[in-house]
Amino acid sequence: MFSKEIYQKRRNALKASVKQGIALFLGNVDSPMNYPGNIYPFRQDSSFLYFFGLDHPGFAAIIDFDENKEIIFGNDVEIDDIIWMGPQPSVKDMAAEFGIETVMPFTKLADYISTAKNQARKIHFLPPYRAESKLTLEALLDIKAADLKAYASVELIKAVVNLRNIKSAEEIIHIEDIMDVAYEMHTTSMRMAHDGVWEREIAGTIEGIALKHGGVVSFPVILSKRGETLHNHSHGNLLRNGDLLLTDAGFESPWHYATDHTRTFPVGGKFSTRQREIYEIVLAANNAVHQNVKPGIFYKEMHYLAATTIFDGLKALGLVKGDTAQAVADGAHTLFFPHGLGHMMGMDVHDMEDLGENFVGYGDELERSTQFGTAYLRLARKLQQGFVLTNEPGIYFIPALIDKWKAEGINSQYINFDKVDSYRDFGGIRLEDDILITETSGRNLGRRRIPIEVDEVEAMINS
Repeated sequence: MFSKEIYQKRRNALKASVKQGIALFLGNVDSPMNYPGNIYPFRQDSSFLYFFGLDHPGFAAIIDFDENKEIIFGNDVEIDDIIWMGPQPSVKDMAAEFGIETVMPFTKLADYISTAKNQARKIHFLPPYRAESKLTLEALLDIKAADLKAYASVELIKAVVNLRNIKSAEEIIHIEDIMDVAYEMHTTSMRMAHDGVWEREIAGTIEGIALKHGGVVSFPVILSKRGETLHNHSHGNLLRNGDLLLTDAGFESPWHYATDHTRTFPVGGKFSTRQREIYEIVLAANNAVHQNVKPGIFYKEMHYLAATTIFDGLKALGLVKGDTAQAVADGAHTLFFPHGLGHMMGMDVHDMEDLGENFVGYGDELERSTQFGTAYLRLARKLQQGFVLTNEPGIYFIPALIDKWKAEGINSQYINFDKVDSYRDFGGIRLEDDILITETSGRNLGRRRIPIEVDEVEAMINS
């Protein structure tokens, strides 16, 4: 992980933002799959990692803003644990690696919280997302698990979001480094995309690449020739030449930072004319965002730039009609592009989504749209230097959605439904890159861009 000075700097920045009370951070615990001893792979809470670094189950931490204290609560292992796990460092030694001197047994956490409550001190905590954490907080704070989210500290959430949204130089270097693994995952998927291969063969191989490099996939792999289903985790199809295969996959490093890319390409290595026409529109939208993104603009503007590019491209093909600006304002593009342009990325592939998407992606300046499709935009806020985010426009032909709009006459003044019907079996195309907002613009992360131009994609598949 990073040096202890980095973690001390983060905690000091938090103490400068939250002036009173104490902040309670719960680390995650082991979670059983089907019986207590058979557990899911452990994943530490990202905010706990960000401030305290300890990547082990069973810890909690307190930052006492009033007394300027930082305390780790955890238990040293006993002989039964050592038999199964081997020798483990002491809690004190682990805490010292991250600049924390005060440690207490986990059983003392309840006493500390009880004392703070008796003194009528503010107890800040982040909204929990795991059942185990909810039960622990319920016992510590005497707040029903179902009500915890309502009692979570907005002051602490905003302070954490403001810190984690801006990636430090060390974080950027690390994220840049792991882009090489993303490149390997996606180019492997391309090279395997041939007639007679099962989707699961490719999905398993690229997940194995993540494991080979000491990490895991940053989210369940989306890999399917049915790319019109946005989060399609089924890998049961047999690929045939001419199918479009969508691969949306990322690497999570041993330090728990994520990548997230999507490529869509033809099985067998040759786009049909129709596939290439739609592909080039999505690519134009991706490149338009890449070329125009910069600090000081709202990412919502980039979403509408992508939507406008998509509508204009579809209009050139005769799928839609009418004034582009008005059509996009009315949401006509969302028949084909029914999701947001992108999201923040960092220690979580959807960074800090557990803290509340509106806090992370909208802030105090904007309110989320209620329009279909546009309401799914995760990131709309004004961009700042140090943001890491995704740029992922797409075009999809979703039969159920086409039927609904046609039956209900939704945006019928803009949609040539007879022409759209001829694309019902097309599938979907999404092209996603990870962008760093620099001092003056934005740049795609990675030493090499994962092949995205038509000719280089075809060449990679045929290699």
